[in-house]
Amino acid sequence: MKKALFLGIIFLSLLLESRISVFGTPPNLTAAIAYYLGLKYGETKGIFFGSLIGLLEDGLSGNILGPNLLGKGLVGFFASFMSGSFFRWTPLLGMFGIFFLTALDGITVFFSRTAFELMPTSIPNAISIVIISAIMNSFLGIFIRPQND
Repeated sequence: MKKALFLGIIFLSLLLESRISVFGTPPNLTAAIAYYLGLKYGETKGIFFGSLIGLLEDGLSGNILGPNLLGKGLVGFFASFMSGSFFRWTPLLGMFGIFFLTALDGITVFFSRTAFELMPTSIPNAISIVIISAIMNSFLGIFIRPQND
């Protein structure tokens, strides 16, 4: 039951990403899910589930397989280091963490598609898209907390 609910949340986030836009930019809700899973389960499961979400997103987008797999895997991996002995979690750290990891995901996907396909958009347009989606996701960082805090 828990797995079906989790898959439903992922598909709902993919659906909402295609339907919602702010300033013509869709939110990157799947990066927020990968961030949550990295915080909750640690680096191994974070990179696994993040990569799985990215693979699903790549498969449904019709583009080459790999850019979202790599980007979401990195988000899940680096999110696991946002709590623990080095960082003390606060809502502000959560906002900055998800902001930078969403930006990392967007940059990774853009440069992967540029290297292996045609450039999807111009660099200034890509920068604005990445920053706007990172700002939208940063508000979710207040509510996404690590398991141990």
